[in-house]
Amino acid sequence: MLINQEKERLCVATLLVIFLVPCLLGWAVICSAEETKARTKRVCCGQDPTGILWHGSTPRITFEELARYCGPILWFSPDEPLLDLTPGAEIRIPEPVPFEEPADSPVVYYRVRRLLLREGVSADAYESDPNDTNASVLHLDRIGAINLDYFFYYSSEEGLGRHPHDVESAEFMLEVIRNPECPGCEYAISVKRVVAKAHGLDWYDNTLNVDDWVAFPLTLLAEEGKHASCTDKNGDGYYSPGYDVNTRINDAWGCRDVIRTGALFTASYQSWMTKVRRPNTLVVPPLPEDSPHYDEFLRDDRDLANKATYVLRPFPSAEPARGDAKLFSLIDTKGYPEWPVEEPDREIDKVMGTLLSESFTRSLGVAYRYDGLSGVSFVFPLLIVRNVEEPLTGGWLVNRIYTRFKPGVNDYGWNMLYTPSASRWFDPYFSLGVEIENQQVRGHTDTTAHFAFETGVKFRGNLAHTPLKFMTLLTDFWGLRVGLKYLGFAAVDDLAFVIEVGAGVW
Repeated sequence: MLINQEKERLCVATLLVIFLVPCLLGWAVICSAEETKARTKRVCCGQDPTGILWHGSTPRITFEELARYCGPILWFSPDEPLLDLTPGAEIRIPEPVPFEEPADSPVVYYRVRRLLLREGVSADAYESDPNDTNASVLHLDRIGAINLDYFFYYSSEEGLGRHPHDVESAEFMLEVIRNPECPGCEYAISVKRVVAKAHGLDWYDNTLNVDDWVAFPLTLLAEEGKHASCTDKNGDGYYSPGYDVNTRINDAWGCRDVIRTGALFTASYQSWMTKVRRPNTLVVPPLPEDSPHYDEFLRDDRDLANKATYVLRPFPSAEPARGDAKLFSLIDTKGYPEWPVEEPDREIDKVMGTLLSESFTRSLGVAYRYDGLSGVSFVFPLLIVRNVEEPLTGGWLVNRIYTRFKPGVNDYGWNMLYTPSASRWFDPYFSLGVEIENQQVRGHTDTTAHFAFETGVKFRGNLAHTPLKFMTLLTDFWGLRVGLKYLGFAAVDDLAFVIEVGAGVW
């Protein structure tokens, strides 16, 4: 094997860079036992720590009570078509689903989707009431965490792809804190993360990791006509990327009221896409008077106490909607028809759940590649089963391997590729790595390692709402990459035009 020494040194330097970059990234904030104990002590002393929505001495709380303490404020665009020029206390959206009893108020649905049991607990974490789901009881002394979902039904959707029926949602991830040393305040429920869903695509999620600056009840902006949900951390009616959404910022959808016009804006978010909210389009939760946030709720300058108040209902089964294919699909695809699901608190499950929190298959890319020779390119997460977000610019670092087909022996390459987003229709990209060139010489194979750099642009489209939907079995996105590649470091040995066409967000 013949390897040029200069290129060998460059390849080693490249590998060192690739090793060091992930070490500089932060992926999670882990609270120690001491921090948790300090938080619960502040609860006991009446100083509500970050995200606390309820605290008390009883380990029993009903489904409905939990939903009331955590319920979000909804804030609509002043031009929302379904407001029907009746803002204020007369607002009647979100609506009850058609197969349920009508209501003289807005209706929000909830679902206690998942209960994570405390370590060593074998008893049931809840008591189901077969006659009234609202009255079913949770045993907080047996629960470590709760996934609580809210759903919002609208009779129609406007804009691109308008259709009857629309079901939007937001997911609340709750921690149950237990402190037996605090009489009268042995239990507390804290919200750790809120994921407001947008247009059925995980990459568009508006995700807020809760910190000291979140105003509760949390406000959700409802997109005009399309009704996608977006977290509004301080409830000011504006969407501020990096503040109102602080995870996967470049891919987060935000709130784009302008797509109600029929135009589809899938480039990076711009402030003009969101209309300023006015206090007369607010809908508020039935917040209990003993909520830690009730006084702030009354004092809020948006006059929340006099707004339209929604009623809470358990999220229904899809079965009653079988006669309406569209409505049935919207409810059925939300999953978990038999909720809640109890899961044991096993450490290995926690680790794997964190690693696989994003769909692995939908983070893969495969494409036909041409750079003078035909080949195949594969792209996958930097940590194999977990995507890595670059913390300074908000983009993504991923692995790409490719092959170049030649008679007798093939060339191979590996790059670490950076792209600003995984979902926008147009993005630049660049990559660096190693390309292994193989040549047959007098009956044996000579191998040379080259430093490889590539840069260009990526075009991608979401096919989920097009006639090509049948192509979205593994991924909603297909795309075209066009770029330039060169081999060598200080001295460029080879320059090639690159084109890739295939499936995947990358």
